[in-house]
Formats: sequence, structure tokens, C-alpha cells
Amino acid sequence: MTTAAQPSSALRILRRTSAAVALLALLPAASLAQTMPTKDSAPLAARAGDPVWARADALVRQMTLDEKITYLHGLFPPNTKPAPADMIPSAGYVPGVPRLKIPTLRESDASLGVANQVEQRKGDTATALPSGLALAATFEPKLAYESGAMIGAEARAKTFNVLLAGGVNLTRDPWAGRNFEYLGEDPLLAGEMAGESIRGVQSNHIVSTIKHFAINSQETGRHVMDARIGEADLRESDLLAFQIAIEKGQPASVMCAYNKINGDWGCENDFLLNKVLKRDWNYPGWVMSDWGAVHSTTKAALAGLDQQSGQELDKQIYFGDDLKAAVARGEVSQARVDDMVRRILYGVIATGLIDNPTPASAQPIDYAANAKVAQVLAERGAVLLKNDRDLLPLAKSARKIVLVGAHADVGVLSGGGSSQVRSVGGAPVEIPLNGGEAASFVRVTWHASSPLQAIKAAYPNTEVSYVDGKDPAAAAAAARDADLAIVFAWHWQTEAQDAPSIALPENQDALIDAVAGANRNSLVVLETGGPVLMPWLDRVGGVLQAWYPGQRGGEAIAGILSGAVNPSGRLPMTFPRTEDQAPRASAPGYAEQAAIDDARRAGREAGPIKGFPVDYPEGAAVGYRWFAQQKLQPLYPFGYGLSYTSFGYRNLKVEDGDGLKVSFDVTNTGKVAGADAPQLYVTAGKRKSMVRLAGFQKVDLQPGETKRVTLSVDPRVLADYDTAKPGWTLPAGAYPLYVGAHAGDPALTGSAKLKAWSRKP
Repeated sequence: MTTAAQPSSALRILRRTSAAVALLALLPAASLAQTMPTKDSAPLAARAGDPVWARADALVRQMTLDEKITYLHGLFPPNTKPAPADMIPSAGYVPGVPRLKIPTLRESDASLGVANQVEQRKGDTATALPSGLALAATFEPKLAYESGAMIGAEARAKTFNVLLAGGVNLTRDPWAGRNFEYLGEDPLLAGEMAGESIRGVQSNHIVSTIKHFAINSQETGRHVMDARIGEADLRESDLLAFQIAIEKGQPASVMCAYNKINGDWGCENDFLLNKVLKRDWNYPGWVMSDWGAVHSTTKAALAGLDQQSGQELDKQIYFGDDLKAAVARGEVSQARVDDMVRRILYGVIATGLIDNPTPASAQPIDYAANAKVAQVLAERGAVLLKNDRDLLPLAKSARKIVLVGAHADVGVLSGGGSSQVRSVGGAPVEIPLNGGEAASFVRVTWHASSPLQAIKAAYPNTEVSYVDGKDPAAAAAAARDADLAIVFAWHWQTEAQDAPSIALPENQDALIDAVAGANRNSLVVLETGGPVLMPWLDRVGGVLQAWYPGQRGGEAIAGILSGAVNPSGRLPMTFPRTEDQAPRASAPGYAEQAAIDDARRAGREAGPIKGFPVDYPEGAAVGYRWFAQQKLQPLYPFGYGLSYTSFGYRNLKVEDGDGLKVSFDVTNTGKVAGADAPQLYVTAGKRKSMVRLAGFQKVDLQPGETKRVTLSVDPRVLADYDTAKPGWTLPAGAYPLYVGAHAGDPALTGSAKLKAWSRKP
């Protein structure tokens, strides 16, 4: 693993310049120290041997102060009046410098596809991928790369060149509104998947961000809350996920978060932006703000913010005339302004954008090919949680299948917010919100991928029908004599608000009970943004977690039910048995925000919500680590997932000493082809002992086939972060480990004897 503090990590983004990499790798540590930013984020003056930095610096030297200032604050097209002639409705727009061929930045939201939330661009559709949790559930970094490359290609064809993608915030609470966008609770899995997705986006010579830096873990009060956590805990959890993803993906930009972190706003947080990102990790790109996340000029600039985004959403344009005035007063140095611009240009050059400009007009897109990418993700990310009596796959000889609920006759549910894609095929159901922050840009939306039609196509000789489920008794009557009764259950989540609970809304538990009582061959398909409570679990024959499955979700679900696809998804987050198993049973501040929203709906003046702290006493023990420490039995553990075949593990070999490498055999012991995702867990931590995911690999196997899996462990996953050193420390000693199908499944056990190891941050 290349050390983040080494200069070569900053250069890996320029893979084509091998000579420059070799030169930079020879720099002594003393030279490195000279390139580190100071507290006021002074420029990295001596990135010796880095041709990208030199080229960016040469451009900065040719720019006027006004041109520099213009590149440091971006417009929010929906609110920009008058609009520049070449601006299209989207998330952001930053005018370039044509005389120097510095490109205009056209920014689009893009977590799950090129977004068009409330159809700002009439008629412009894009491929809608399944949720980020579905991607994480594949446990396949190569699919993250392929889907990222697809999104990037569509964005480029639509003339965008900056994608606000790369969400890597860890899931700390099951009710958090944006969990579905992100990649689960484990720093290794989230970091690996995010890094590959970013790398895929940027393979199109456009910019990807990584966001939201950092510990932006709930939506309630996101503009005012203060996330409080110790440095070591933060380094070993959320920041480790960001660090791994930045090393893997080399994103050209980092987006700072709305919230405060330990007392300072994310976008003026000297510790995060200067100390961690730019000094410790030697990050060469730029920090852009989230939209509406800037609170100052001088403090933000000196703390490491390089660009104000969506300026109309802030109280004022902090990085326009205000910044120019701060330079004139000597509060912000000219050198700092140059550094801000140079970092943006570094990303623009390193990704290839400046040499490969995006087209001036929209280009053709092969939506049929891209739909296959979306379908594969939905198929490989769906998690079979329960399958009693081999209920699935259902034989093609079935006489009757009944579908119940969740608009399964016309489509599949999508998560809400800035990630909302206007998918190819349209939205057969859209429900406006009646209040709250999300109402201005969010609708409850279904993608036009009908499970009913897909199942009919998979079972042409079977009677397949649908009832809406509004009347549980009518649904039970319709399901009574079916070979399979499928209840499609939903739990909608969105940016800008958290869920009141993880219970299924609108009487769905009673609906499932009624159908299960009428037909023992009942299956629940969950279209959710994370875990939900399942009080009916013992009464149904099967449960399939489909997440928000994207624009080909109906086809993916039909393929799994029929056996054309063998499910292979694994849970990227723990499913609690009860809400009180989580560190927090509900969102801090939720009751206050709900009261404000209710008052406004009633026409009374209220709010805004006042700032409040959110403490994270679990620290680095996120998700399955928390459950293990508290000795709690979840409903379903991290990494869990069933298959239509079975797998066996044997021949464990542990190579230890200076590092850790673990290998073992995986065999398909069943009768059909399938894919397994074996996981390596190690218990480590002198500061706080925790079980930790140390490696994973997806393996496709034919019946009877055996493959050897070898996993090399990044020592940071096992190490403590020592704030006194500062840096990573792994003491010499014996470390218990196991290989299994999920957290808490010690199928193969062993121990590693490791030598002492340490590394700078």
C-alpha cells in the first residue's frame, strides 16, 4: 500500500507520466515537509517533479486577479439571474478563462446517475443505477468502476465535466436519510468501492468529487448540528474510508460537509481540510463546498476551502468581491488565492479534462447498453435474507403468482434528493411532499420498471396478477390459492430529512401478516434505503432485500425469482432486531424539526431549528463492531446473504510477520453456479479492541469448482491511530482472525503473529 503522505500518492492520478512518478518517488522526506501547507493553507510551493503541478502553476501565473476570483465561486443555475448564455439547468456552473483554454466547469449531481431531480431539463433522461447500498452489497469493486465509468460517459455526452459523486459517509444510524446513497458501515468496503467508482467516473476525462467531508451522518439539522467525536475514533472510521477512497480513486475534488465537526463548520475546518487532507494525506486537488455550506470568507479560505459552490444558496458570495477585498486588506494572501486556483487547475489537468474538453453539444448515448449495467448491479446487489423450504427459485410450472403493494404493477421505488435521476422510461408515480426542506427539490418517485410485467415475461404460462394492498383482507383473499404471494414492501428515504423510524409505514406490517396468514408461500421483497423492522419475519417463507433497485429493478427481481439469476448480494450494513440496538434509536433533533415542519404546514411561523450537538460515543465501533462490543444479536449481520447454492471453506493459510496475507479455498458445494463473497475478520486494537473487516473477494464458481482466494491486509485496518505520535501504530503480537460468510461466522479460524508496524498519518 502506497503511503498517503508520500508524494507518489499525489502523482498516481497521472499514470501516463511514469518518468515523473519515478522522479517524485526519489524525493527525501525533508523535501516533503517543505511542501506541506501551513495553518493558513499556504501553497505547496515545491511539488518538485510533478508536471501537473508545474503546468497548473504556469496557468495561474498568467491569470489576472479577477480571473482567479471568478474561478473560486460557482453559480447555482436554478437561482442564477441573469443566466449566462451557455449555462444549462444543473447543479453548478463556474465560468472558465477562454483565452487560456481553462474550461468552464459544468457540474451535475451524480451519485446514482446523471441527476435531473425535478426535471429542470425537460425531457432529459439518464440511466438510473440502483442505490449506493445495492452497489456496496455486490462486494465487487470492479462493478463500482464499471458503473462509475458509465455515469461519467453519460455525463460527458450531456456536456457535464464535474460530477458531484463519490459519497462515502459511513452508516452510523439505520434511519439516516442518505444512507441509501452511500456504501455502508465499514471503512474498508466503503473506501474500496468509492475509490473504484471515482476512478471509473474520471476515466472519461472529467472530474469526480468525494463527499461529504466528514462525518455527515444524519440529515436532521444538517445545517446546524455539531458532530462530536474524538480524533482517533474519527481517523479509524469515517476518515479511513475517505483516505482509502482518495488513494484508490484520486478524486480531483473533495466536497466539505454542511455540519460542524467538533465545533467548526466542515467548510472552514482547519483540522479536516488543512491538517488531515492537505498536510497528512498530501492531497493536491481542491476542496469545494457543499451547496449552502459556506459561512465566512477569511476563515474559510485560511482553513482550506478552495471554492464556494452554489453561491446563491449561501447568505452571501463569500469568495467573490468579499474575497478580493480580503486580499486587498491583507487578510488572505495572494499566495493563498493562487493556491486555491492552482488546486482546481491541478484537478482539471490531472483528469485530462483540459486536454480533452467535453463536447459543446449533447452526444448520442447507448442507453440500452447502459441499462444492462444497471440491471447487473441490481441483480448482483440484491440480498436474499430468507428462503425457507427452498421457496425460491419458483418453478416455471407455477400456476398462479400474486403481487401485492408498492406500485409493483408499474415500477420500483427510488430514493429522494439530489441523487434523483430522471430515468429512461420515465416515472409512472411521483408524489410531491407537503412540507420540510426536501419539498423544494424532492418527489417520491418510482422508476418505470414493472415487476408485474417482468414476472409475466419470466413466467409466460402462469397467471400473474397484482393487487394494490390498500385492503389487507382483499390482498389475503387474492393470495390464498397462489403458488407464490409476493408482497412488495417499501420504506422511502431522502436527502434533507431522516426517517421517523425504521418500521414499515402505512400499515404494511399488517398487510404482510394478512398475506402470510393466507398463504405460507409468501415472499417479501423489500424496496428500502436500509434495514427495516420485520415483526412478521417468522411467518413468511422468504425475504429478498432489493434496496432501491434502479431503472431495471423489475427485471432483476424477476430474474432472481425465476432462478435465471442466483442471488449473491451481501449486506453492507447490519440489520438491527429492534431500534434500541442502534447507538441512537432516532435522529437527535428530529422531534424539534418535526414540530417546526408541522407548524409551517399549519401556516404558523416557526424555526429555524437551533444548533445542537450530536455525540458519537461508539467512536470507531461502527455497525457490526458496535454489535460485537455490546454483545447484541442483530436480525441480520453485516456481510450476510443467501444463495441458491452452498459454499465451503478450507485450507486456511496465514502468512504473517511484516505484513498479513491470508489465503483459503472456496468451493461451490451445491448443484448450481453461484457467487460467494468470503470475508476476513481480524480482532485488533490496543486502544479499543474491535473485530474488523480486513479483506473480501467476490468469487464466481460452477458446481463443484474450487478457487483459491488470497487477501492482503492493509495494516491501517488493524492499527490504532495514536494522536500523540501522531500516526498509525500496530503493536507486535498475536491477532485472532477468522474467514466466514459474514461477521460472526468463524468458518475458518486462525491467528496472525505480526511484527510491530507504524506509519505517519
